[in-house]
Amino acid sequence: MNMNSIRSDHWIFQYNKKYFARDLLAGIIIMAVSIPISMGYAQIAGLPAAYGLYGSVFPILAFALFSTSPQFIFGVDAAPAALVGSALLGLGIEGGSKEAIAAVPVLTLFVALWLLAFYFMRAGKLVNYISAPVMGGFITGICTTIILMQMPKLMGGVAGTGELVELLLHIVDTAGAIHLPSLVLGIVALFILLVSKKIMPKFPMAVVLMAAGALMTRFLPLRAWGVQTLGAVERGLPKWSIPDISVLPLKETITISLSVAVVIMAETLLAENNFAQKNGYRIDDNREILAFSIGNFLAAFTGCCPINGSVSRTAMGEQYQGKSQLTGIVAGISMMGVLLFGTGFIEYLPVPILTAIVISALLGATEFELAVRLFKVSRTECFIFLGAFFGVLLLGTINGVLIGIILSFSEMIIRTAKPARCFLGIQPGHKHFRDLNEGDQIHAIEGVLIYRFSSNLFFANIQILQREIEDHITENTKAVILDASGVGSIDITAADRLGILYQSLKERGIRFYMTEHIAEVNEQLRQLGLGYMIEEGSVRRTIHIALKDMGVTRPYPLENGVDNVERSASRKRADNRVQEFIWAFGSETEAQIEKQIMLQIEHLKETGDVEELLHGKWSHMEELDEDEWIEHLEEHLKEIVNISGKDEKTLAAHFEAHRKEVHDRIAKEHPELAERFRERRHVLDEHLHEKRPEVYELIVKLRKKENT
Repeated sequence: MNMNSIRSDHWIFQYNKKYFARDLLAGIIIMAVSIPISMGYAQIAGLPAAYGLYGSVFPILAFALFSTSPQFIFGVDAAPAALVGSALLGLGIEGGSKEAIAAVPVLTLFVALWLLAFYFMRAGKLVNYISAPVMGGFITGICTTIILMQMPKLMGGVAGTGELVELLLHIVDTAGAIHLPSLVLGIVALFILLVSKKIMPKFPMAVVLMAAGALMTRFLPLRAWGVQTLGAVERGLPKWSIPDISVLPLKETITISLSVAVVIMAETLLAENNFAQKNGYRIDDNREILAFSIGNFLAAFTGCCPINGSVSRTAMGEQYQGKSQLTGIVAGISMMGVLLFGTGFIEYLPVPILTAIVISALLGATEFELAVRLFKVSRTECFIFLGAFFGVLLLGTINGVLIGIILSFSEMIIRTAKPARCFLGIQPGHKHFRDLNEGDQIHAIEGVLIYRFSSNLFFANIQILQREIEDHITENTKAVILDASGVGSIDITAADRLGILYQSLKERGIRFYMTEHIAEVNEQLRQLGLGYMIEEGSVRRTIHIALKDMGVTRPYPLENGVDNVERSASRKRADNRVQEFIWAFGSETEAQIEKQIMLQIEHLKETGDVEELLHGKWSHMEELDEDEWIEHLEEHLKEIVNISGKDEKTLAAHFEAHRKEVHDRIAKEHPELAERFRERRHVLDEHLHEKRPEVYELIVKLRKKENT
């Protein structure tokens, strides 16, 4: 165990004092929320409820000291508790018994040992291979599972256990005997939390509701009405002891603890990385595993169940703007204070209100909006999200982890199996090779297929390369050139198929070249038995060299006799004039320009600088884009006048003067483009006339005045 993990770059040495108030508040709230959560999960794990509070002291403090995450919170959580609880049942040990109190710390100790082994094996890097859809589905599945576990408590029942079917059946059973006062109290509390999160997200409504609940229990007959409150907890800190490993069979202990350790590592690292990506920071996966291990060692020595990263408590800390692990330290120390001096307060807390607080935090941590985004963009990634989500929900956390990993690797294979690829050609008068699908101005070189394949070549995608090349060969094809600039490696299956393609083309009198790849690929070709391609001169550094080897020189002859005479620099620039907005936004160009304009108008309210409106965030626009930008500004002329306080005619004249400046620059530098600019100006004028006729009339008058 490397105690140098607390280094000079540790957050303690770089702490910003301005965050202290936020961290203090978030820590106290997390402590308060941890009371019902921890007590409930301890019971699920087969321990008395008080042990949940013990697990919220020293393990949290240790994790806060060793973690590289600025916000993640450690604590007694659902997945490890459920796994341990079910393991005890399998071993014939009754929950809450002396045997359970002795057995659970043993499992926790072995979990800590497994996590320490994972640390030395540097197993944390495996999480890097799990994609955002898998992460999102996994986290959402965990949150949804815990929400379903907690829902019966809103109705006056007890928390559920198991997977989706068991949880739904338990909810239905509880609904058959709803305790109305509990339901009303819980629903009202949840409604208040959700509304307050929308209208005043920084206000600590959870603390207010807990205080209100305690006061209601003190001054109203809630217990007489049948509303459950938390049980009394004996005052004092947890007692330290070394677990007796002889109370459980060693074989079962090793296997059970291994599964729990894998779940803790995978679930917590997935969640930590999810929060890290969302909030723009990095964590050290391996040091996190060390922090997990240390936290679980302390849990074992204080008699607690295995400890896990808590999504709900982290979401709560994020909601109340906790900025560092001081949040966790405050939570741990304040829990010590509760155990020493405030255990009497605990028994006044109504379970429905506390349950509402937990559910509210979990709802904030779900990522269903990611699923909606993925559905619009990529149905495959949406399916992966749903697979991970339902994997956790239907099959449990362990199987959900396995499904998530399988889906991640499946996604990688699917992506690389269908890489970006295209056939290349030349724009007349130009030198660079471009995708033939860019437009009619790109033409293939006569008798030559140039094929770009943007992926490593392996067993899953080599068939695509082979088929697409063979399908595009005609009787006029003299050569095939593979642009392998995107190829970094080749496996043995791909090498064999590439050799077959090479020989097949050779027999048909068609030359084959492999070009543009890194030098390392040549070494792979030799090792895989394709060295003869290099020796025969079919592996060349560039496409141009391959063409020269065939006897094809510039200007390259294009298909269908298209003229390929060298163009002037000015003509090349005019040919390549593709509007940046169209290139960037495609069919959504108009809507996106309008969006950018509105953002600039909002910014104008703050700055009052009209000059900034002429380019917005898109400085150094091409002339055609500048013209379109001005046209959109003119559509909002009256709004700009109201904000800036400037005269309408003055502003319109300013816009028109800038447009004339753009036109004069084009006419001087790129005369070939000037006529196109004038033609397009007519189209934009018609658009302005249609949307803002009064502004159009003003612009026309200004132009006439300028020309007289």
